Amino acid sequence: MSAVLTVEGVWKAFGDQDVLRGIDLEVGEGEVVALIGASGSGKSTLLRTINLLEPIDDGRIRLREEDITDPRVGTDAVRARIGVVFQQYNLFPHLSVLANITLALRHVHRLSKSRADAAALALLERVGLADKASAHPDRLSGGQQQRVAIARAVATSPDLLLLDEITSALDPELVGEVLDLVRSLADEGMTIVMATHEMAFARDVADRVVFLDAGRILEQGPPAEVFGAPREERTRAFLARFTA
Repeated sequence: MSAVLTVEGVWKAFGDQDVLRGIDLEVGEGEVVALIGASGSGKSTLLRTINLLEPIDDGRIRLREEDITDPRVGTDAVRARIGVVFQQYNLFPHLSVLANITLALRHVHRLSKSRADAAALALLERVGLADKASAHPDRLSGGQQQRVAIARAVATSPDLLLLDEITSALDPELVGEVLDLVRSLADEGMTIVMATHEMAFARDVADRVVFLDAGRILEQGPPAEVFGAPREERTRAFLARFTA
């Protein structure tokens, strides 16, 4: 299984606080990796460094074989190969659902309007929102907005999909519809790194679970091992909060 993402010795500090402390992580083609850990453990910061939204202080990050942390690498070209979905949908409020999805297809990947529209409409059909193509985001529920955000992220067929706590801002009854969509993407072989507090989903869908604590990877392995027989006391204490 070839590596899509390789994180090597990555450090990141904000001021005098080290948020990532020597992270090493490799993600293979078609692998789903779930990042778990308490708030402040470094999950979101790790995702932001992978997408070059935060510069790193040491180490390097490779997307396939390219060192994307090399300052000579074009940031926009890298981001065009990575799909990202955040906690807060980050849809453009002044654009329709269709225009939100076609924006990158037209302006980054240079598809014609007709081809971009056709691709976006096919995605909207898949996520159950074909009838919302002309609506603006403020006319959608949170779950619908997040499904549009996921459709936008995968529209360009990225090498890697990053999901940052994508259900944390949703009402509980809307969480399932978003996770069902992620499950289907995983089943199709998309390479995904996701930060999540949805432990049951991580257990059922992820190929590997990575537990971060204070900016370090403390434990990782198949879900059955991490959830069923965690080796580290910190991992056991964290998971106890969800299984009590």
